[in-house]
Amino acid sequence: MSLVIGLTGGIASGKSTVSNMFKEMDITVVDADIEARLAVMKGESAYVKILAEFGEDILLDNGEIDRQRLGSIIFYQEEKRQILNEIVHPEVRKRMRDQVEQAIKNSEEVVVLDIPLLFESKLTYMVDKTLLVYVDDETQLKRLTDRNNLSEEDARARISSQMPLSEKIKLADAVIDNNGSIANTKKQLLEILEQFSINKNNHN
Repeated sequence: MSLVIGLTGGIASGKSTVSNMFKEMDITVVDADIEARLAVMKGESAYVKILAEFGEDILLDNGEIDRQRLGSIIFYQEEKRQILNEIVHPEVRKRMRDQVEQAIKNSEEVVVLDIPLLFESKLTYMVDKTLLVYVDDETQLKRLTDRNNLSEEDARARISSQMPLSEKIKLADAVIDNNGSIANTKKQLLEILEQFSINKNNHN
């Protein structure tokens, strides 16, 4: 039976770095963000529902959804964010479940579900273990403003749309402190896989 690990973090916490470490170890990673993008492609059922709710102003010239425009609406409006989640999340969950089933059929030892809003969306039932990538508030804010070229106000709005990382620590089975070096993060990941009884020698 495959062990399903739910990988989560916060915006700009370095979750993608850890996700890539899993991939380098030939461990299947199912990325909720990628599945969410695929779920809202033109012609998909979620696309039709989003259009009905948010109107055609959110479309690019090619008819695809302008994720940035939609994002700027939902980051500031809790109610709109809720509506979007109710449309997209069931589709994304289905797509992810299908891939977990495939990994189990392939007798893979581990499969990782990379879900940014694992706790907020109450999706822990989909996984066996939860792994949080943590950084302190100051580091998170600096990384986000640097990476996305955002004002401090915009960065804070995006961070506050998620549950604080300090809260997530209490909910996670294991935590990687990503305030330090990449080498230190990798070391912690390998130690956690050992805790989870995963044979890391199979994944070098």
